[in-house]
Amino acid sequence: MEAILSKEIQAGLDAARLASLRKASRLRINIDGQVYPVLRMWKTGCAIAVQDAPKLRGLVDLYDGATHLFQCLIVAHEAEGEEMLYDFKRATAVTDHAALDFERRIDAPVGLITDETATL
Repeated sequence: MEAILSKEIQAGLDAARLASLRKASRLRINIDGQVYPVLRMWKTGCAIAVQDAPKLRGLVDLYDGATHLFQCLIVAHEAEGEEMLYDFKRATAVTDHAALDFERRIDAPVGLITDETATL
């Protein structure tokens, strides 16, 4: 059995679904000081409400609340209903320290202990 709904009821249901996605998601994209809420995210992209975001392109920062998660290079993919889909061309995780350019040994010393009496 297939349910057929009027256009007004379907539009109301779509608006309610979009509003619930906005409330539930803490994810947001920041590009040049503009903030856009992310409705959903997957491994290779994300979705933003069509009325919120123009066709974004370029380097953006992806946040979960106040936590900076990724620095992403995005391209608008297609509009699907009330959502604009974006593809990640690159998504680099943000860390609080610089990447090492050498292998850190497991048994490496944590600090340097010197003999103070030998220098006197």
